[in-house]
Amino acid sequence: MPTPVNLTSQPLVDGGLGRRLLRLFGNRCLVCRERAAAEQDLCNACMAALPWAGAACARCAIPLPAGDGPCGACLRRAPPLGAAHAAFVYGFPVDRLLPRFKFHHDLAAGALLARSMASAFAALPRPDVLVPVPLHSARLRRRGYDQALELARPLARRLGLPVRDDLLRRTRATSAQSELAAAARRRNVRGAFETGGDAPTPAHVVLVDDVMTTGATLHAAAIALRRAGAVRVDAWVCARTP
Repeated sequence: MPTPVNLTSQPLVDGGLGRRLLRLFGNRCLVCRERAAAEQDLCNACMAALPWAGAACARCAIPLPAGDGPCGACLRRAPPLGAAHAAFVYGFPVDRLLPRFKFHHDLAAGALLARSMASAFAALPRPDVLVPVPLHSARLRRRGYDQALELARPLARRLGLPVRDDLLRRTRATSAQSELAAAARRRNVRGAFETGGDAPTPAHVVLVDDVMTTGATLHAAAIALRRAGAVRVDAWVCARTP
């Protein structure tokens, strides 16, 4: 089965016309359309409002009042992820940027979010490879591109890491997780992933995705990778719901 690839691309406005428009009108904030600071995609107010993640559970990235030890849920039942890290808590203005990137092809928002992830994760232990959580081929055809892959590629370039988008396949066209409760989410994605590719599974894999809510999708992907030989599977996500 051939590896799905992103089906659409958006040309960057980086030619002479783009530079003339920037001189004439200046940068505009991707969120509120007010004037943005030079070389920024957000105005100062929206930049200051970014909900950077603080203290969080080391295993599931849920925000905590203090510290970075495991939360109660992870102590009771250890997840298949060795660690999970989020750049942001899901809130304003990330809750505007991510849906525009995910559902409306706003690749400028995606580029901003990927840069933010690279900044947030720069000091973390380096894995052998980044693996974007894949869409099913049917959903990829409808949407036209895989948001996790669009985050993983610039993140990998900035951190000097390889990307393997052939290592994991989603084999079932599952229902949208956002429409389901926690238990139904786990059932929905159970056994939904398989590993592929000709090379052996690397020992330390980091899964890349846009949003982590219950963690069901990331857990199902991690289980598939660990069964294929990965010793450690972590998750790096753009945002974690509180």
